[in-house]
Amino acid sequence: MIAFIKGTLAHKGLDSAIVEANGVGYALGMSSTALATLPEVGQETTVFTHIQASDAGVALYGFATQEEKDMFEQLISVSSVGPKMALAALSTFAPAALSSAIMATDVDAISRIPGIGKKKASRIVLELQGTLAKAAEGGTAAAGGVLAQVTEDLLAMGFTSAEADLALKGAPESAAEAELLQYALKRLGQ
Repeated sequence: MIAFIKGTLAHKGLDSAIVEANGVGYALGMSSTALATLPEVGQETTVFTHIQASDAGVALYGFATQEEKDMFEQLISVSSVGPKMALAALSTFAPAALSSAIMATDVDAISRIPGIGKKKASRIVLELQGTLAKAAEGGTAAAGGVLAQVTEDLLAMGFTSAEADLALKGAPESAAEAELLQYALKRLGQ
């Protein structure tokens, strides 16, 4: 599978771009949002990709971020939502905003996407709400696991649980274990 393409932007259109890498021009279908993030023609760029094989042939789709690619793959997993409709959704909403609309069961917002009516918006909510909720819980559980590990590390160093809790209060949620430990030790040293 082609995870990303790094090369020179050869062409930028309304709904696609061509990136030349090692003498090969890769045509990529893209959302208008992703196209807006691309540099000027002739400059270096990196585009995350998804390859889709169907009866009509093989198509390559490009994304500015991994988050956008992940949302695209979630959308095309919904029955009756194809790549063009998924790109229209990503042209209308940022991935986080679309995820929030789905989680909030905001069918009216989702039906503002070109080509998606209330019935299809309801299907998207129905099929993706559980998947997105599990992904959100996984992120929270992972952050909680890192905090628990750093707390254990501080206890092993001889600090009390009250000191460990105080040291980790207000810690950045997305930090790695080493960063959290450094944060806690700095707070304890003050």
